[in-house]
Amino acid sequence: MPIAADHIRETLDAYLHTHPAEKERLAAIHELLDAEADLVSRKEFRGHVTAGAILADPAGRVLHIKHLALNRWLLPGGHLETDDTSLLAAAQRELGEETGITASVVVPAGQRPVHIDAHDIPANPAKGEPGHRHFDFRFLFRTSAGVVELQTEEVTAAAWRQADTIENETLRVRVIEALR
Repeated sequence: MPIAADHIRETLDAYLHTHPAEKERLAAIHELLDAEADLVSRKEFRGHVTAGAILADPAGRVLHIKHLALNRWLLPGGHLETDDTSLLAAAQRELGEETGITASVVVPAGQRPVHIDAHDIPANPAKGEPGHRHFDFRFLFRTSAGVVELQTEEVTAAAWRQADTIENETLRVRVIEALR
């Protein structure tokens, strides 16, 4: 059974309780939930939810992957699947799929996202997708494991980088603080 809208709303509300200054920035998610949009479906082009993983090693470095289609260094993550049971589980599944690092060697740093990002995705004519928005619920994980096997259909490389190299300033500050 796919992740329910109630779970998305509860996770968003718990996040906003901790970070109330972000309410306006993330208002579009509430609006789509109120309109009963299927935020789990990647065919909801007004915007849909994705799940991201910030994976830190004992030295405080964060795993980055090079995304094939976007040709950019990103944090692991992706679309929700119908058998995901929670946003946290979806982030952990995506991490495992893209890097081969199994859930058995990864520990969530908490049950709430450390950051929720809203960003535009360019149109992809090859997939018949117009430009749309992703609402990326990002969770922090810790591990002492290394990358096992990259998902070469989507990922061309992986690298451990210092947390201060995270592109998004808000996420960077929160991850550095959480790793102290």
